Amino acid sequence: MLKLRRFSKFMAIDLTTITIAKARKALDAKEYTAVDLAKAYLKNIEAKNKEIFAYLEVYGDVLEQAKRADEMLAAGKGGPLTGIPLAVKDNMLVTGKESTSSSKILKGHIGAYDATVIAKLKAAGAVLLGRCNMDEFAMGSSTETSAWGKTKNPRDITRVPGGSSGGSAAAVASDMALASLGSDTGGSIRQPAAFCGIVGMKPTYGAVSRYGLMAMASSLDQIGPFTKTVEDAEILFDAIKGVDPMDSTTVPEKLFPKKEENPSTRLGAGKKLTIGVPMDFLNLEGIDKRIVKNFEDRLSALKEKGYEVKYISMPYVKYSLATYYIIMPAEVSSNLARFDGIRFGLSEQGKDVSESYKKTRASGFGDEVRRRILLGAYVLSAGYADAYYNNALKARKLICQDFERIFKEVDLIATPTTPSPAWKLGDKMNDPLQMYLADIFTVPANIADLPAISVPSGTISEEGKDLPLGFHIIAPHFREDLLFRAGKDAII
Repeated sequence: MLKLRRFSKFMAIDLTTITIAKARKALDAKEYTAVDLAKAYLKNIEAKNKEIFAYLEVYGDVLEQAKRADEMLAAGKGGPLTGIPLAVKDNMLVTGKESTSSSKILKGHIGAYDATVIAKLKAAGAVLLGRCNMDEFAMGSSTETSAWGKTKNPRDITRVPGGSSGGSAAAVASDMALASLGSDTGGSIRQPAAFCGIVGMKPTYGAVSRYGLMAMASSLDQIGPFTKTVEDAEILFDAIKGVDPMDSTTVPEKLFPKKEENPSTRLGAGKKLTIGVPMDFLNLEGIDKRIVKNFEDRLSALKEKGYEVKYISMPYVKYSLATYYIIMPAEVSSNLARFDGIRFGLSEQGKDVSESYKKTRASGFGDEVRRRILLGAYVLSAGYADAYYNNALKARKLICQDFERIFKEVDLIATPTTPSPAWKLGDKMNDPLQMYLADIFTVPANIADLPAISVPSGTISEEGKDLPLGFHIIAPHFREDLLFRAGKDAII
């Protein structure tokens, strides 16, 4: 029988100021129980989700999970995430729970096993609140392509929360989850984090298992955390990282670069780092001048804290967006071929197998998914693969070489996270190219498999609303420790 002091009758839990680190201390001190905390979040979800639509589903066993967490804590078996209420993106498999990637073609699809990250969270005693809305199959930058409805930005409900992990970001920003998981293929964690005013981190490719993640573009996808603080991002990253025999791209920690072999250590553990700033990249057309001003102010603040800022040239990085929008659709066209109406999900019957495929995919996929499948099939087709896909692979190599060269001179690279603040709902739905430009600063890290983080960088005012901005930091492979170190100093 649990013997826990229950103060929840006398004091409310302030969800606006709570963090993973603070909740951990409170739970360990028995100021409240995991059940109390879960109930507080369920109440907030009930009050806010109808308007914001961050969640597609709130799990029915949340309180049962919280009771198990309390039992772990009472038995002295708790860890950093025991009893912590988290949300997950709708493209991660959870045993016995629906997972649709926000697509009609997977309506009613039930997970037969846990994604590796989910299994790790369960083992840690985390409380999974539910699954969050997203752009269909992670294809979008605004969470407007979901088959189930649009998510709104908690900072201004007339604006997008970013995408594709907009539901996961909105859940944290609106205090409907203490933290959440998203996936990032070209900025799908960092961009919505910036738009919603929270922390979003993309780990190094291979640092976190993708087993049980519905693939969009397999050479670019990576799972990562949304949190309120950099400290919390580090806690959640440490819980999900590591080698996985079910994902051959994961890397064991013993193979990570040794810190003493990295140029950053030339400054010593107690000294500040050198940040490279690709100014030629910042001067491209289409970037809001207020964004650049905010970014420069953040750099000045870091200089005052002892950081060295060095202006650098990366001539091939400006081709990252074009490279991404060839490689990504090519992999999409291959990965989504499995959704054919035969094995799982929606099935529309035709007079033969070919017609069944066509009917199922035509009615099951939304416009943006079909657009990217068509683009991918085109760039891989006979006569065009050399001109497009193979050249994109060559460009990717040159971009990677740009980063390798620069990381011999600097410890980190910084840019704004986005070229603009969050735009109005519907503003860019009829102009895909403008939507794609939202990824201009975030895509390079995915192209080069690098870890990157977006931290809050203040706000700019539009129509009486303070719209959040993000400061974006990129580190060398498997140097997430440098991201956390600089991110804590850069955050507002």
